Amino acid sequence: MADNTTSTATPRIGVIGFGNMGGAIIGGAVAHHVVDPASVTIYDPNASSIERAKNLGLGTASNEREVVESSDMILLAVKPQSFAATAANCGSFDGKAVLSIMAGVTADRIRSTVDGTPRVLRLMPNTPALVGAGAFALSSDSDFSDVEKAFAEELFASIGIVEFVPEHLIDAVTGLSGSAPAFVAMFIEALADGGLKEGLPRATAYRLAAQTCLGEAKLILDRNMTPAQAKDMVTSPAGTTIAGYAVLEEAGFRGTVMKAVSAAAQRSREL
Repeated sequence: MADNTTSTATPRIGVIGFGNMGGAIIGGAVAHHVVDPASVTIYDPNASSIERAKNLGLGTASNEREVVESSDMILLAVKPQSFAATAANCGSFDGKAVLSIMAGVTADRIRSTVDGTPRVLRLMPNTPALVGAGAFALSSDSDFSDVEKAFAEELFASIGIVEFVPEHLIDAVTGLSGSAPAFVAMFIEALADGGLKEGLPRATAYRLAAQTCLGEAKLILDRNMTPAQAKDMVTSPAGTTIAGYAVLEEAGFRGTVMKAVSAAAQRSREL
């Protein structure tokens, strides 16, 4: 059972892996004053990542063990394939709170691999966190204390939206919001190529396509609309939109996207 008496003091944060996602999460939290740079310690084998951390005023360590020993809460932001080797270098996680963004690595596997008995909260971020527009799913059945869960929610809400789901659905989230930035980028590219085919300059087509996707997403979220409601706003009888919509339906657009999400989720389970 989680210890719900954990201190309300801001925890000392350790980060193992300071690539795009680790950097986006901590950089955003620092920018929004959720964490004090002086309370964060980073380790990454890449010298440029360490330099980037120093430029943010973050502390740095010479190895993983130093990060774990100096922190209350550790963000594991390494590739799943590197986890076992990383864990072997960390020393004891006993009594530590662990945040993990590793796709396919369950909380039970983390506990059975690391030394000691940590509390674990799995989550799935996505790359729009780099611009403060991330989508984060956090495991609702974590053994974090209530205070730790509240801090984690505040941390990730500083650079995006937060949803809580049972851990067994994290793989589904990986297939959806974790992988879909690539699918959306493909769609934007395809839209722009369509505009290019019709004579638009490439730069103009890219900007119009990207802003259209951004704007439609904002409309749905800000107005609390369903996608169907948003679609109907621009789909008039015998108009231009329904003509293009029919082509997408005939090509199996929605079914293909659903299969892509499922394939990505299945790959996360295999990891």
